[in-house]
Amino acid sequence: MAKTIVVKQIGSPIRRPAKQRATLIGLGLNKMHRTRELEDTPSVRGMVESISHMVKIIEEKG
Repeated sequence: MAKTIVVKQIGSPIRRPAKQRATLIGLGLNKMHRTRELEDTPSVRGMVESISHMVKIIEEKG
């Protein structure tokens, strides 16, 4: 079983740079308080780290 993380959007993309908005969409998040279960890979971790002020890791599985 692959490792996964549950990510929740806690910040709004309003008045943020386009690159940060695109990162949110790349993670599958686009509205406040939505959650996604994503594979725990270095690329996903890097995306989460680059917008850490807008998302929070709720849970790590596996």
